[in-house]
Amino acid sequence: GPPTDPPVNVEVIGDNFVEIARVATDIRNYIDTNRVEGIEALRTDVDLSNPEISVSIDRERAMAEGISTAQIGMELRTAVFGREVSKLKEGEDEYKIQLRSSDLVRNNITDLMNMRLTFRDFTTGAIKQIPLSAVARIDHTNTSGGIRRKNMKRTIQLQSNVLDESQTARINAALALKLDEFKRRYKVPSTVTVRQSGVGEQQAETMSFLGMSLIYALLGIFLILVLQFNSMSKPFIVLTEIFFSIIGVFIGYALTGMTMAMIMLGVGIVGLAGIVIKNGILLIEFTDELRSRGMRTREAAIQAGKIRIIPVLLTALATMLGLLPLAVGFNIDFARMFSELNPHIFFGGDSVVFWGPLSWTIIFGLIFAFFMTLVMVPGMYLIAERLRRPMERFYGSKFVALLGFLGPLFFVLVGVMYGVRRIQGKRVWTGQQRPQPAQKPVLMSEV
Repeated sequence: GPPTDPPVNVEVIGDNFVEIARVATDIRNYIDTNRVEGIEALRTDVDLSNPEISVSIDRERAMAEGISTAQIGMELRTAVFGREVSKLKEGEDEYKIQLRSSDLVRNNITDLMNMRLTFRDFTTGAIKQIPLSAVARIDHTNTSGGIRRKNMKRTIQLQSNVLDESQTARINAALALKLDEFKRRYKVPSTVTVRQSGVGEQQAETMSFLGMSLIYALLGIFLILVLQFNSMSKPFIVLTEIFFSIIGVFIGYALTGMTMAMIMLGVGIVGLAGIVIKNGILLIEFTDELRSRGMRTREAAIQAGKIRIIPVLLTALATMLGLLPLAVGFNIDFARMFSELNPHIFFGGDSVVFWGPLSWTIIFGLIFAFFMTLVMVPGMYLIAERLRRPMERFYGSKFVALLGFLGPLFFVLVGVMYGVRRIQGKRVWTGQQRPQPAQKPVLMSEV
């Protein structure tokens, strides 16, 4: 799903809460002084100056009166929060009976301090009553509103929204420079760790997961295609269509000026990889079928593109039209359409923010992949077939197609083969028939 952390998030981690509170306050003041363009306002997720009323017990006076600190604390807790003294059962229902002071008493500091403490003196055994103010005093202080932990470490987070969400990466990069400058100027204790997290960290983790998913998907597709075609070179031709479709995605976003949502962009590319290879499979499979009928390689590739253009076009159009309502946020109220004959059609809504980038990614990729299927796949098929035998003979292995994993370096290896053959004075046969020299006509004369 979408990121749950704020766009800007700085974590101050340590064991000593006083130290991390001091460092967090210094960072907030430093960033407020040295502004980072785009940050709204840094705020701590914990209130560090929460007003507090503390009751301090005079232990010597309490011991002299014969009352323990536990008794004082229990009486004060009973007056403020209440204590269960019994239960009332009525039929199958059971009700708790809570004992505590009235609202007027527990919300008034003076009345609480004048509250009578009834206890048995543990030295004489007599029942005594004294006011709370006789053994305790009130202190007005400030304290933190709570202590948060992350991975068992005490943590204070400095959080902020951004004025422009599309600039989140740039703002976090500028904030990282400010934090490095802060660490150089201020003495941060060795037990305190300052790090950035938030949306950037979550997006990095998600993109890493999507990248690994794409790699595993490509490997799975490659293995299936090897089993289907019984070849190493043809699966590479199909897989290259995925990379061309990714180029089409970025071209589409560049031409339309739309904002790229990186998470849904990655999900769309993974889904796109499983869709676009179908076009290449149809084309290559039909080319092999035409060659098995005796047609030459070049003619088979051309005819396969002419014949299979309609199925490929219809498949791409069906997918794009199916995703178009998600892309534009087309909404219909089916309940009102059948009950009141009013479908209440409108465009937009909350779902288009989430599903729109995913749909547009697949649509842009399919548009570009359609044209690449008709141009690149036949051309690469013809090149692969013409280079297959020369490469096998030169490098002495039928698994030479695995060199396609090397990407552009593969063409360097092809150039090496042509260069060595040229030095040897040999030609590289690429499957083309050499023109036969014209024979001179022989004149026959009858003697």
